[in-house]
Amino acid sequence: MGLGERYNVNPIIFGSIYVGAIPFFTASIAWLVRNLRRRRSIVAPVLSASFFFVSAYLYLVVVGRDIPLWVYFFVGAMVVFGVFSTLKKIRGQLKEGGEEKEGNGTQ
Repeated sequence: MGLGERYNVNPIIFGSIYVGAIPFFTASIAWLVRNLRRRRSIVAPVLSASFFFVSAYLYLVVVGRDIPLWVYFFVGAMVVFGVFSTLKKIRGQLKEGGEEKEGNGTQ
């Protein structure tokens, strides 16, 4: 809590945004996968997923004051790792869905 006061960031608000965004991020990824399978536009689900993924960090950047530079590098690294992790998850879901469709169609 002391660090929150020092940097003008309320840890309760940060944590609430971080945890509260999880179901919306998950729903956005499901929407994205569904649109990819149906060959529809993925712009809206990508924007939605991206917003919910970085929402807590946006709070940190917008309201934080005198935050050390290393924190921004750390947040950037987390975002890059999260992007790669999410892409891997999406590819896995697409592969699973494709195999199920192929398996049902060939039997």
